[in-house]
Amino acid sequence: MIAVTGANGQLGRLVLKHLAGRLPGMVRALVRTPARAADLASDAVEIAEADYDRPRTLVPALAGVERLLLVSGSEIGRRVPQHAAVITAAKTAGVRFIAYTSLLNAPTSTLALAREHVETEALLAGSGIAHALLRNGWYIENYDATIASALTHGAVVGASGDGRISTAGRDDYAVAAATVLAGDDLSTRALELAGDTAFSLADLAAELSRRTGRMIPFTNLAEADYAALLVSSGLPKPFAEILADSDRGAARGDLFSDSTTLSTLIGRPTKTLADHIAGTLSR
Repeated sequence: MIAVTGANGQLGRLVLKHLAGRLPGMVRALVRTPARAADLASDAVEIAEADYDRPRTLVPALAGVERLLLVSGSEIGRRVPQHAAVITAAKTAGVRFIAYTSLLNAPTSTLALAREHVETEALLAGSGIAHALLRNGWYIENYDATIASALTHGAVVGASGDGRISTAGRDDYAVAAATVLAGDDLSTRALELAGDTAFSLADLAAELSRRTGRMIPFTNLAEADYAALLVSSGLPKPFAEILADSDRGAARGDLFSDSTTLSTLIGRPTKTLADHIAGTLSR
């Protein structure tokens, strides 16, 4: 039995789709509120309640599970105790293997987002459970709001300077997770998962300009100024600061890698910036 936490999220749903195609009848979707995920149930997928914040739900949800995908929680600042609860329950339930969605370059990254991933990786190392660290790069979909704003206001704005970002599509990462979970290699390892091609925000602006026939420049701001701009546009200050900090990290290379592990795992090239922008503009 394979189980996926956070199965009602965007990544979790994609992983379920790819797992169901490989292992029909052997996938369990772990969700906080089963009633909100009823559409996930099928002949290939069963649903179980599993709330990171209610440990009593976790051991029953993991009963009979051999392999587990631990999708990192979305509540920044609370993820370490939440992940710890899942890892503890997995050990109690006899789970043999955990794949965890970590962050690209996590051990050396200066991103504020990296801290909880590094702590979770340490928890896994101390658990005695074999595990694969899926150090995912940025999803290219993370730039959908940037693209929409650029089309409205006529400029791409950020704080990443000339930093190159090795993105891939969310579905690329989902296929990789499903491949690792369903594969024969249950050894402990770290996988740096990055897109085949990297781009800067200036490259993104240039591609938007080319596709639309408009002149859309990239405006690079200081980190604090970018955070302030995001707040003025309506984002909560903590979230705005995380985004600005991520751009700062991108400027120093934290979101870049020349690893080809991702495309090797999925057996095809990863989604490109050009393809994503073309698809976005066609919608």
